[in-house]
Amino acid sequence: MDSLVIHRIHFAFTITYHYLFPQLTMGLALLIVIMKTLALTRKNETYNRAARFWARIFAVNFLLGVITGIPMEFQFGTNWSHFSQLTGGVIGQPLAMEGVFSFFLESAFLGLFLFGEKRLTPWQHWGSAFLVFLGSWISGFFIIVTDAWMQHPVAYRILANGSYEVTSFWKLLMNPWGLLQYAHNMCGAVVTASFVVAAVGAFYVLEKRSLEYGKVFLKIGVVAGILSCTMQIFPTGDLHGKYVARHQPVAMAGMEGLFKTQKDAPIVLLGQLDEEHQRIENPLAVNDVLSFLIYGTTSAEVKGLDQFPKDMWPTTLPLLYFSYHIMAGLGTYFLLIMFIAAFLLWRDRLFQTRWVLWFLMLSFPLPYIANTAGWMTAEIGRQPWLVYGLIRTTEGYSKYVSAGDGLFTLLGFLGLYAVLSVLFVVLVYRIIQEGPEHTPHAVTSDTALTTH
Repeated sequence: MDSLVIHRIHFAFTITYHYLFPQLTMGLALLIVIMKTLALTRKNETYNRAARFWARIFAVNFLLGVITGIPMEFQFGTNWSHFSQLTGGVIGQPLAMEGVFSFFLESAFLGLFLFGEKRLTPWQHWGSAFLVFLGSWISGFFIIVTDAWMQHPVAYRILANGSYEVTSFWKLLMNPWGLLQYAHNMCGAVVTASFVVAAVGAFYVLEKRSLEYGKVFLKIGVVAGILSCTMQIFPTGDLHGKYVARHQPVAMAGMEGLFKTQKDAPIVLLGQLDEEHQRIENPLAVNDVLSFLIYGTTSAEVKGLDQFPKDMWPTTLPLLYFSYHIMAGLGTYFLLIMFIAAFLLWRDRLFQTRWVLWFLMLSFPLPYIANTAGWMTAEIGRQPWLVYGLIRTTEGYSKYVSAGDGLFTLLGFLGLYAVLSVLFVVLVYRIIQEGPEHTPHAVTSDTALTTH
């Protein structure tokens, strides 16, 4: 196994593991603001205690996100030094702004939100929650702007030494690819948080304890879930997919397993990709739908992989195909289960329908899988390019770092992150088992207090 493969596996592992935490952080930050808003507008202390409870889980999640995020920045220099040398004048600016502005905003006001409630007025405490939310979402924006430039480079010029620099920072920030990707990604983060909150609520209701909080968590999780799951598919997913088809048609062909260019192109719901024989085995397809989804008409021609040289095809084509279909399939399931739960909530039957509660409780890992599959689709679809159309992956890695060195550090990260995983599960499990009633500064659940 050569060093390029090791470097790719190394970065793929660390970034995939890291993103398990920010997706919940960003989504949960919004839901905590909603809980604080309901506490103030309804003068109901239950929502305040619910916000405190989730703030504890947010803090643990945020800590693990920071611990796993810092090594990734060093990997630009250790594993991908040539890429950093060429593109540092572009990607360095949004990454620096993410650290200087959004990260410090989020971390500073998280401390104020967790420990400053007794010293702040209710609206000031709400403001600290809102600024945590704002910081986390700005952080996500700068990260996605960086990735979007690699997917669809804009506002750059090439210097005499072959490196790149920004010609317009505003155009870099307003990259259309980045705006669509950001909207789609943040909907995915809210989907994750909605399922996690609803799952804890379902657990409490099924266990017949902390019922007041369990019902609050279910209401907030289901309402936020049905909205975010819908927006994840339309308009954000639909628009982003059309943009990919326009600017990365070879990636779209790989995602759909479309080997031959054709009009009235079908969409394959299920099937096994056979790259050797360039076909989909046992396909379950719906005719004309792919042409309609991309171009708005069933008679449109969709480019297949046969229109591109094979060295332009996405590497690890089967992984791209299956990642995309896992993402799309789970997205459909999310919308279905949240629609059923929302209907039962509207009919005031959700808390008594145990089979739906079981589905909600057991589904909480699935958004993590869907978000991971979505990012794999985006990044594998960009291959064989590090920066689409400009720098190939084979040109960007650190050629003087041997495969053995890369493998050694990868094994070290695997061991360290295994320990962090156990620590994270234990801490979150303790918080959930203790329940909202034991959250610091909380009062008993049967006491009706109002904010003042």
